[in-house]
Amino acid sequence: MFANYLIGLREGLEASLIVCILIAYLVKTGRRDKLLPVWTGITAAVLLSMAFGAILQYGSAQLSFEAQEALGGTLSIIAVGLVTWMVFWMRRTARHLKAELQGRLDEAIALGTVALVTTAFLAVGREGLETALFIWSAVQATGDGVRPLIGAALGLLTAVVLGWLFYRGALKINLGTFFTWTGALLIVVAAGVLAYGVHDLQEAGWLPGLHNLAFDISSTIPKDSWYGTLLKGVLNFQPDPTVLQLVVWVAYLVPVLVLFLRHPAPRPAAAAQPAEHRGGPRP
Repeated sequence: MFANYLIGLREGLEASLIVCILIAYLVKTGRRDKLLPVWTGITAAVLLSMAFGAILQYGSAQLSFEAQEALGGTLSIIAVGLVTWMVFWMRRTARHLKAELQGRLDEAIALGTVALVTTAFLAVGREGLETALFIWSAVQATGDGVRPLIGAALGLLTAVVLGWLFYRGALKINLGTFFTWTGALLIVVAAGVLAYGVHDLQEAGWLPGLHNLAFDISSTIPKDSWYGTLLKGVLNFQPDPTVLQLVVWVAYLVPVLVLFLRHPAPRPAAAAQPAEHRGGPRP
């Protein structure tokens, strides 16, 4: 439940910030007449994301076991790839996100209503589709269809409230610190989803080594115990992983987490310009 709460909070807050930036910019520049197209695009993006999640859930239930495992494993790996790209992208561009969105909005306003709807739809829809896919993958990994969805819904609700408080100016936090820590936690969750996806592909017969276990501590940490359930829900921990699962988990988690948490190298100082390019020598 906590892992899915984190996913809903982290992903939902990104979407909430985008909505806040779009709405606040139109209000502050006296373009309230453009709010309806923006809200139309946002609503369409939310509905598309919900429909995408429903299709994943109910569509996969109609498949055979092998097909379900193959689909689940493939989509889990895709979800991990998208989320990994997203956390690095947000860390790199968060400080410039406001200016970038405002520039796109100005261009859309100049092009007309359809462009405005499309801009809002794409800005929110990308986050929504990523969130739906990753939450679905995380739900499949836990094997519990109720509590993970409750956690994700609570996370999204918290994100909406935080977004509203940001818009009202009632809440100010260090977004860089927030996205760094939640991004690191999300990478840990993604590592578990990736390992689960590999296991799905092994059960589907797409990857070998299904019965080649790295270790088995099921007697110490039973899967049906409260602490086994907690570890699985938060970290997607499995007491009897295959060798391939363990290798993939370590190969993803260690380098990605190190790259994400390392401090960016300082930019070299700009070289002094020649005198002729600075307006000529001083007298």
